[in-house]
Amino acid sequence: MSTASHALHDEIAATLARWEADEARVRATLAAPGINRPADVAHLSGLEMFAAIGRGELPSVPIGASLDFYPVEYELGRFVFQGRPSARFMNPLGTIHGGWIATLLDSCVACAIHTTLPAGRSYTTAELKVSYVRALTPDTPLVRAEGKIINSGRQVGFAEGRLYGPDGRLYAHATTTCVVLQPR
Repeated sequence: MSTASHALHDEIAATLARWEADEARVRATLAAPGINRPADVAHLSGLEMFAAIGRGELPSVPIGASLDFYPVEYELGRFVFQGRPSARFMNPLGTIHGGWIATLLDSCVACAIHTTLPAGRSYTTAELKVSYVRALTPDTPLVRAEGKIINSGRQVGFAEGRLYGPDGRLYAHATTTCVVLQPR
């Protein structure tokens, strides 16, 4: 192996180790999956709600537990989920099902919009467009879905997302339009 190949391999291994540590840190603080009643979260902004979930004060999200993905980073206008593309999520052709990929991308882009919402506001996905760049297999141990805001207003939010591996390879990308809902 050449010096450049060794350096690249070491860089990928370091990224994977960092991602594993991030996942362990998150899993240690998340509460069991459950559903929040609207009254329990109506007083929280999007960022405050995610912080409470991250501290284990609110239940973790059931779909994340079911599909083996977890929030690992978030800030205003940005949200990152990390997932394990295991054999449980394969299609009959031996690759990871596009629905699993779409779910991670839908989650990261919608949550990026949610980080911008004030207390009492919620949202729903009105449109999701996913473009699959290359096949994803369980040979890739972890992936990250990173969503970033394009624009978030009082009635509509737009975001884009990318699904990539620890080597930086892009597997899919998405855009979303979310409708911002008014308090009831």
